[in-house]
This record gives sequence, structure tokens and C-alpha cells, in this order.
Amino acid sequence: MSNTTQTEALYQHAKLRIPGGTQLLSKRPEMFAPDVWPAYYREARGCEVWDLDGNHYFDMTHNGVGSCLLGYADPDVTSAVTSRIQHGSMCTLNAPEEVELADLLCEIHPWADQVRFARCGGEACAVAVRIARATTDRSVVAICGYHGWQDWYLAANLGTADSLRGHLLPGLAPLGVPRELRGTAVTFEYGNRAAFDALIGTHAGRLAAVIMEPCRYTDPEPGFLEHIRDQAHAAGALLIFDEITIGWRLCHGGAHLHFGVHPDIAVFAKALGNGHPIGAVIGTQQAMDGAHGSFISSTYWTEGVGPTAALATLRKLKAQGVCAHVARIGEMMKETWRAAGAKHGVPVTVAEGYPCLAHFAFDHKLANEMKTAFTTRMLGHGFLAGSAIYPTLAHTEEVVSRYAEALDSVFAEIADALARDRVTDLLEGPPAHQGFRRLL
Repeated sequence: MSNTTQTEALYQHAKLRIPGGTQLLSKRPEMFAPDVWPAYYREARGCEVWDLDGNHYFDMTHNGVGSCLLGYADPDVTSAVTSRIQHGSMCTLNAPEEVELADLLCEIHPWADQVRFARCGGEACAVAVRIARATTDRSVVAICGYHGWQDWYLAANLGTADSLRGHLLPGLAPLGVPRELRGTAVTFEYGNRAAFDALIGTHAGRLAAVIMEPCRYTDPEPGFLEHIRDQAHAAGALLIFDEITIGWRLCHGGAHLHFGVHPDIAVFAKALGNGHPIGAVIGTQQAMDGAHGSFISSTYWTEGVGPTAALATLRKLKAQGVCAHVARIGEMMKETWRAAGAKHGVPVTVAEGYPCLAHFAFDHKLANEMKTAFTTRMLGHGFLAGSAIYPTLAHTEEVVSRYAEALDSVFAEIADALARDRVTDLLEGPPAHQGFRRLL
């Protein structure tokens, strides 16, 4: 290990102590560039990051997996959190900020009456599904998209037989999920009304809820969300919108407000606390009725930092017009990718859709190798970069301009390697691992 950086050395040690190396799949260095991507940070501010060896990077990836919409260590959020910590973040009594946050969320969402809190998105989805099952006294949940790691969700990946476990959603292994949960989670593809209607026809009498993202990268077809809502209600089920990723990014309060389609329950996390753990489940009084009778309780759901951070975050998101800002930065990034690809003849496809979740892909048989080489080369220019970016308030035109200069140089290298059929020579380690597939 003598020639290994401090950052890399710690990760090699971590893999001996922590199964999988990290707590989150999306933060494994192997998902970006094995043996090269820095695993740990010493400091993160705005959109800038310093690793344990003092290397400086601009973060042009997912910025805390979408959690830091204001940027890292936002001073206003930090100030509010620091004050709460100095006055005690945990107590035998309850933090009043949770009531203030519940009121604010219901003010932003006039259709909602009640709120329960958790501390992360996976927990919040599990709470929402438990409440829906308790309210309806039914078991089956229809799912579309990704909603966490818990048994209720991964039950969809058990397949109809052991030989099919993991077949539906590659990359989401259900090992450890009881086989007895088979049939409690059923799936449908986004936008496919006929498939959803068939699912309703099969499970109507047992369906507790439909949980889905109202959108991911593009608008739904006109009437699609309304159709899902109406069919779910006709079957006696509740509609849950998962706003964990798109919420606050596309529209202040969530994408469903943008479309004017109100669910029975909505779930928020990620950007809600700008890097501080907080998740929220909001719903109508009728939909949330099951929460009174089902045991849903956890000690750290009562600490004060989460709701304090959320209050400061939501107020600043609105005051600063963050949705418009990240859309503008995202459009700049998309144009930068298009221009560099066209200039150098690099086969790049820039995805249509929301600039707040801008992404591109290499259109080539060695796409993953090209993506990995791109990431490693951009590290050398001082950028954490992949094929997607979640822009933040901290990203500026100057930062995008610096990124564009580095991109121009790196795409020139990739173009040269393509011309000589030597793309794999650009790799400094194995190609990046592949993620899981969504039902979107």
C-alpha cells in the first residue's frame, strides 16, 4: 500500500470491514471508475470537493446522490442546524420544528392534511406503504420505478419461482427477502395503460396501493397520471407518489403540483434536508388513517436536526428560485455535451427531458469503456464527472465554462482513441460496474 493514496488505501481497508465497501451502491467507486475514483472526501462546499489527499474537484455528477440541491454545506442551512445542535438535537421531549415543518408541508400541498417523518427515502417509502396497507387493510402493492431496498419492494423481484429471482429488475438482488412475500408486490411499466389496467383487473380486490414516481426525466403522456389515480381509486387502492428524486427539483413542492394531479400520499427525502437526514410522508386525513393503528415508530425520527434543516432548505429553495436556476445550468450542460460531441465526432446522445436531471450516453459498442475513460480523464482535470449531473444552486456559469474546457480536451483524446480503435487503452483500471434497471 506504500504507493497508494490515502483515499484509495482507506477504501481498500473499508472493503475488509464493510460488506460492499460503502453503505450506498451509488457511491461505490466501482460505479464510476474502479481503482481510480476517490471514495472519500475531507471537505465539501458548494459544488467543490476535496479528497483525503487534498485533491480538489468540482462535482459535476449527482451532488450527494441528489440530496444537496442548494450545494454542499449551504451556509443558511448550516447556521440553522448549528443552532439546533447547540441547543440540543435530541431530548426526551420532542423537537417543535417537526410541527412547524408539518405545517409548512401542508401549506405547500393544500391537498394534504397530515405528515409523518423518517430520516431517509427508503424508510419514508416503507412508512408510506405500511400506512396504505393499514388504511386499506390489504396487502398487494403495485410498483413502478425504484423505491428502496426493503423487503416490501424487493418482493417484486422474487419472480414466480426461485429460478427467476432477480429476473425482473437486474441489479436488485432479492436474496434474503422471504419467498413467502411472493405476489405481494406487482409491477407495471411507466406509460403502459393497458398493462396497468390488466394488473388492476387481476389484483383489484387485494390492492392496497399504487406507488410510482409521477415522472422521471420527461412529462407523462396527457391523462396518464389521472388514469392511474382513477383506476386505483376505483379498485379501492391509494395512490402514492414518490417525489424523492424529482421533488423540489422540477417544481417547488413536487412534480405532481406541476401536473395538477394530487395523490393520496406523497413521499419526500433527498433534497428536503439538503444533505441532512430527513424524509416526509404527507397525505390526506383519510389516507393517513392507518398510521393511527399501525405501529410505526423509531427513536431517531424524533431528533431535531432533520426538520430544522428541512425548514431552512425549503425556505431558501423558494426564495432563490432554485428550480429555474438548475434548469438553466442543466440546459448549459446539455448544450456543452452536444457541442463537444459534434466538434470531435464523439458519438454522444444527449437525452431529451428535464435539464434538472441532465444526462447523456455514448452511442458505441464500447460505451461503458468510453464512459469509464471519460470519468478518469476528467478527474485529471479536477472534475468529478460521469454521464449525468444533478445541478445545484452552487453551480455557476463559470464552473460550467471550466468544465467545457476540460470536456473539449478529454473528448479530443476519446476521438483519437476511437479513430485508432484503441478505446480500451484509455482505461486506468477495469470498466465501471453497471447499475440496476428501473421500471421507467
